[in-house]
Amino acid sequence: MRTLVLNATYEPLSVVPGRRAVVLMIRDRVDLVEASAESMRTPTSELMVPSVVRLRRYVKAPRYRAIPLTRRTIFARDDGRCQYCGGPADCIDHVMPRSRGGSHSWDNVVAACHACNTKKADRLLHETSMYLARSPGRPQHWVMAAGAADPRWMPYLAQAAY
Repeated sequence: MRTLVLNATYEPLSVVPGRRAVVLMIRDRVDLVEASAESMRTPTSELMVPSVVRLRRYVKAPRYRAIPLTRRTIFARDDGRCQYCGGPADCIDHVMPRSRGGSHSWDNVVAACHACNTKKADRLLHETSMYLARSPGRPQHWVMAAGAADPRWMPYLAQAAY
């Protein structure tokens, strides 16, 4: 379980593990905004794991966050699906191969399964019978790059246009 942490002004700051969010609530650092159905047991009690919390004090945060181009963020952007066949992805592929001058950038990297990656090899798309399910690009929001977002987070992420 993960929890979205909002600043005192309701702008998204980060995503933390549910256990960390419970600790922040126990220490009175945050207020509960949205609850989840999950709970956490301690030897003496059972605590509800929050889905969204808000800091009690304002924290100055950078306005723009660069989203790192990593395997994890590529798989998160592409929902873990191969962009050629729609199956489960287990590797990344450069649409324009690096051996042909392609860059390692958001617009050129997609998630792919091993079979499609091997089939495409170092060829361009028009040289094969393969097509992309959707065009690659930079994720819209840094939280989306961290993985699948909880539906309860959407109202708070829609307000933040980073």
